[in-house]
Amino acid sequence: MKALVVDDSAVMRKIMIAAIEKAGVTDVVQAGDGQEAVDAVSGNEFDVVLMDWNMPNMLGIDAVKAIRALGKKMPIIMVTTEAEKTRVIEALKSGATSYVIKPFKPESIVEKISEVLKK
Repeated sequence: MKALVVDDSAVMRKIMIAAIEKAGVTDVVQAGDGQEAVDAVSGNEFDVVLMDWNMPNMLGIDAVKAIRALGKKMPIIMVTTEAEKTRVIEALKSGATSYVIKPFKPESIVEKISEVLKK
């Protein structure tokens, strides 16, 4: 299984990668902002994308929209501190498949990945 982990924090990317390895993800590509994420998705196929919201160059929400505009259908899980209900709704309307609020327990990421891959 191949995942794209997008976060401007290298430490947070490391934490997410450690969590998703428990879900059987063995091939991980990292991106530090939304634009890098869109570029990565343009040239690769991923089984799942974990996307932060607040990043430099391009916000995660804009990256989700751009990825969907490319016709990519893989599940995108927003992993963010944005906890307001309006933000969650905005992300889902923009094309995110699911949503995890930071800080998270590693098990919650594993559960979300299992959940979205069953759909």
